Amino acid sequence: MIRTSSGIVAGLTATALAVIGFLTYQASAYAPDDLSAPRAAEPLPATASKAPRDKNDPTALPAGSGTGRRVVYSLDDDRVWLVDEGDRVRRTFRVSPGTVDPLPAGYAVTSRSGTIVGSDGVAVEHVVRFASQDGIAIGFSAAVDGSVTPPDATRRLGGIREPRDAGAAMWDFATIGTRITVIR
Repeated sequence: MIRTSSGIVAGLTATALAVIGFLTYQASAYAPDDLSAPRAAEPLPATASKAPRDKNDPTALPAGSGTGRRVVYSLDDDRVWLVDEGDRVRRTFRVSPGTVDPLPAGYAVTSRSGTIVGSDGVAVEHVVRFASQDGIAIGFSAAVDGSVTPPDATRRLGGIREPRDAGAAMWDFATIGTRITVIR
């Protein structure tokens, strides 16, 4: 009886491994080629790195910041715009940048985390990462305690802090692969 049971277990194990192997092959065969690697920054045209501003409305989406659905992040203005397919601004808000800035370029969201402890030791939520500079991950996040304070200037930090309600909006808007345009 024991021999028969072990034979059945061995057969079931072999079948399970074969099914897993087949499903793994199918998943890899139909996955997009660029899914496994983060997308590199795409250079913007020289005229777009310092996008013109509307002097009458500093919260207006900068001209030359791209087209289509995207997140626009201005390094000079410490401001973010969530832009829909029709180039309409769904939301704009101020942020507190980290000490390590991304280069002005086009990126895509590469990873997200619901709640973690940031590299500065602060509990953060709605983390949306899109770049790295000199080994420092760069992304948007909101402090769980609601603070939006300037980072410790003596540390190399890539967290771009946003208010909690803005962090929730970013989380809903910027899924994996969403375009991020960084301008001056």
